[in-house]
Amino acid sequence: MKIELLAITPDAEKLIESAGRTCYLSFDKVNEDSHKRFVRMLLKSGHESVLEHAYATFRITGGSRAFTHQIVRHRLCAFSQQSQRYVDEKGFNIITPSSIEQNKEAKRIFDDFIKSAKDTYIKLQSLGIKKEDARFVLPNAVESEIVISANFREWRHILRERCGKSAQWEIREVSLEILRILKRHAPTVFEDFEIDEIERTARIRT
Repeated sequence: MKIELLAITPDAEKLIESAGRTCYLSFDKVNEDSHKRFVRMLLKSGHESVLEHAYATFRITGGSRAFTHQIVRHRLCAFSQQSQRYVDEKGFNIITPSSIEQNKEAKRIFDDFIKSAKDTYIKLQSLGIKKEDARFVLPNAVESEIVISANFREWRHILRERCGKSAQWEIREVSLEILRILKRHAPTVFEDFEIDEIERTARIRT
């Protein structure tokens, strides 16, 4: 799987400070490092609406349709996804869960099903069925591509929900990598998220 940062608000934390200080008309307190203290104050007080002024856009490739079906549930985002209506999926790639990969009998059943789905898709098209209807037989294992844009407040919400132990493994891995990237570009906004590289999870420090 590949997660690529396509765009992020320049000087995001300074923009957040500039927008937030409008509420207090406290521009006289701005200096080189004041944005860090200001962002921390916003997070501590729960005034996260100010974070909505900063955005980040990611391209995610090599994920399954099962993953994309989960991520698009987050409603305060913009999504552009590879279309199975217009893209010919005759040669689709698949994502195989490790639990299946490591079980010989499960892998055999899984592979048989995938082959049957692919053969059925191709046969339907040979009968003149359009891609938009032939796609009804495509499984959730099919690899997909998606671009996601969201403001920092929404990214914090997504990361809280999707980086924990209870999250499904694929969306958790995506979320953890997005968190690593955001921590590099907006370290103060996301500094309260602690990543456990051993357990492959993250949580907000209490």
